[in-house]
Amino acid sequence: MRVRTDDEVYRVDAVWLGPPKATFPWRARYVAWGVGIVVFLLVTAVQRQVGFGFDFINTGWGFVITVALTRFICSRISHERPLSSVLAMWVRELTAPRETTSGRGGAASAARIRVNGHRPRKRPKKGAKRASAATRSQHRTQQDRRQKEVRGVRTPA
Repeated sequence: MRVRTDDEVYRVDAVWLGPPKATFPWRARYVAWGVGIVVFLLVTAVQRQVGFGFDFINTGWGFVITVALTRFICSRISHERPLSSVLAMWVRELTAPRETTSGRGGAASAARIRVNGHRPRKRPKKGAKRASAATRSQHRTQQDRRQKEVRGVRTPA
């Protein structure tokens, strides 16, 4: 026995095909018409603010941009995710608190740069370094002998 779901009911889109006896050659949902009108008004307002005139070419490009934006927006809308939830999600996404990634700004200063009062000295040559190292090692062996003495035991003098 097969259990039927109610998915078929939701697959039917509320589509307006146009006026009676003069249908459009494309299918568009009612939501798409509403979104398209709002997007067209916004696109034309942006065009006017940018400085484009209200002529045939600019209005045509505005219509093309409107169709592209409307198709993009309506591709995100379905019966499971209506326009109101998409808009609420968009608003929450834009107003959500974000982690600050930029550093603290301010004027640059040399206050934290360390400056030494004397110039750095040159390193001694390699030969001089070896000679001084040899004399140091002789002093160390004598000091080690003195430290190795055990308390309470006399050493021959």
